[in-house]
Amino acid sequence: MKHPTDSDVLGEFLVSARSLAEYRAIFMLSDADLHGRILDCPGGAASFTAEASALGAHVTAADPVYARSAEELRILAVAETDRGSSWATAHSARYRWDWYGGPQQHRDMRQAAALLFGADQTVHPGRYVAAELPSLPFPDNSFDLVLSSHLLFTYADRLNADFHLTALLELARVGTGEVRAYPLVDHLGNQLDDLVAHVRKELEDKGIRTSLRETGYEFHHGAHTMLVLHP
Repeated sequence: MKHPTDSDVLGEFLVSARSLAEYRAIFMLSDADLHGRILDCPGGAASFTAEASALGAHVTAADPVYARSAEELRILAVAETDRGSSWATAHSARYRWDWYGGPQQHRDMRQAAALLFGADQTVHPGRYVAAELPSLPFPDNSFDLVLSSHLLFTYADRLNADFHLTALLELARVGTGEVRAYPLVDHLGNQLDDLVAHVRKELEDKGIRTSLRETGYEFHHGAHTMLVLHP
């Protein structure tokens, strides 16, 4: 997946490596949330699956990038972490660094997550399913909680409103509980109030109740809210 690049565009869809600590803050995850069947889609190179599984959760990560070999994924995870961290550092004014402590701490956390992801994917490949929104290979009601970060809304410059709606309906189909999606700004930090309002209306017209919930995390300025779809 490509996108024309210039000095102000991230470029290709980034395969991000986020930690369990980040997921807890982003999605306001409680200890109870981490004891059910969880889908992380797209999972990218996050260590969430490894870390939450170690705590007793039954986590499945879904991402088209998992079609690659384990060795390719280990290399990609590290390279993409470097690319994402370099982008964030070069555009540091777009971000709030207080949660991490600064650009170097951000890079260190992401690098550790990428390495843990690579190790876990090698040992437990069944946790990682090669699949791509808006069509997932899971039966209805397969998961108690569905998490989706940094695809929907983040790439609104290349994923249109119909894609967002179809993808969220698919995430709701495979879950029995909440679907939580973050952030509600694009990768440049632009607010997407019109798109969020449109998607919420379409979902509610189809009988899916939604709400906006404050999170414990804000990296992009103003990105402190997630969209929640309720069962």
